Amino acid sequence: MANNMRWLKIENLKQAEKALMQIGVDSGGIQYMKGKAVTRVIKLDKVRLPAAHILKEEMLSIGGDAAVHREVVVNSIPHTDVLLMGNEKQLKRLASKLRAQPFGLKVTGEALLNLLLKMNSNALRNIDCRGKILELGSKTLIMGILNVTPDSFSDGGMFLNPSYALAQAESMVAQGADLIDIGGESTRPGYISISAEDEWERLKPIILELINSCPVPISVDTQKAEVAEKALKAGVHMINDIWALQKDSKMAKVIAKYDAPVVLMHNKDNTDYDNLMGEILEYLAHSIDIALGNGISQEKIIVDPGIGFGKNPDQNMEVLSRLEELKVLGFPILLGISRKSVIGRTLNLPVEERLEPTIALGALGITAGVDILRVHDVLENKKAALMVDQIMRRKRGVEYEGK
Repeated sequence: MANNMRWLKIENLKQAEKALMQIGVDSGGIQYMKGKAVTRVIKLDKVRLPAAHILKEEMLSIGGDAAVHREVVVNSIPHTDVLLMGNEKQLKRLASKLRAQPFGLKVTGEALLNLLLKMNSNALRNIDCRGKILELGSKTLIMGILNVTPDSFSDGGMFLNPSYALAQAESMVAQGADLIDIGGESTRPGYISISAEDEWERLKPIILELINSCPVPISVDTQKAEVAEKALKAGVHMINDIWALQKDSKMAKVIAKYDAPVVLMHNKDNTDYDNLMGEILEYLAHSIDIALGNGISQEKIIVDPGIGFGKNPDQNMEVLSRLEELKVLGFPILLGISRKSVIGRTLNLPVEERLEPTIALGALGITAGVDILRVHDVLENKKAALMVDQIMRRKRGVEYEGK
């Protein structure tokens, strides 16, 4: 008799507590055992051999393991990537033991503790968008896309007329958009850049009208500090930068000046990678350092993996399959997949037939920990997100008060 044997998917300490509580474990036992129920595989890149040997020995001594390159045993390579394999409790013990070790392992231990903390964080948090508050954690937020451009890949030319744009913004809010993202320059593959003056002329009439009437925060999608400053001066609440502060050197200071939140999106001029997710995380970490170094508050940073930017279709699919890895940064995650070419090329679909795959990828993102979905079709994605939230934020050990 197998006693209804089954596998439990437990990804964080909150879920472990819930599983232990359900079978009647006492509170003291829950605190002792919950760390044993969460298993992790942690990757470290380019570890020097003395440190790699210590990591291997220490993990074995506490019941876990560490995988290293086969040549480490004969010391024939200068460094190796390392996979730490153990449960939460073992990894915390390792982090504590590393504090007394040489070869930079004290810093590694501190970083490991910080990483485990981020992976277990389910806390609600607010982003102050210059007076308008976005609450993250209780539900998935929907960012409605409003392109006032003649050449955007999906809706180019549809909302160039200010009256049409304003009506679309009003419609998206009525359908449940939590914020509106306005773009005045197409960033589709092969786009032709326009001047800051031309971009602002497209944005200006929409922004000046919406600032006084729109009940939700307004974001501007721009890579130009000059445009960002004009928009923020007019009252815009957030900047969405597709180059994550790394293209226009003035962008970070402008955003900090107006104490605004920023979306930092990964981007690249080509699709050459040695370590796809590692390089994306490194790029975003650098942008986070730029933001913090220029006075942007830690509580006002959002990260975006940049689906469709600097990645080929296979790389986009790889990123979508590994979205959970973005959690190590410790910041809210925005996912923009609406109607994108990764859908069209994968399923051979024109733009107007990509709604259902967009919803599917959005649901996938929510299960991976995404906080904000950037979409064209607000109503349909909103309903899908509410359904997934009912499961992911209530049934799996996460507080849920969304409606």
